Amino acid sequence: MATDAAIYVSKRLQRPAFALLCLLAVQLVLAVASCEPEQVAMGAARVQLDQRP
Repeated sequence: MATDAAIYVSKRLQRPAFALLCLLAVQLVLAVASCEPEQVAMGAARVQLDQRP
């Protein structure tokens, strides 16, 4: 009887769990593919060094 209840609950929760996983995947893809520049530490600057022969 406990296994029947567990199977019923798992079947009942399959769609909401799948929807949640899809939302998390979309959020991950959007976070990785964002076009915002990388955060730079405070006080850090990129300086080009001249290479003299």
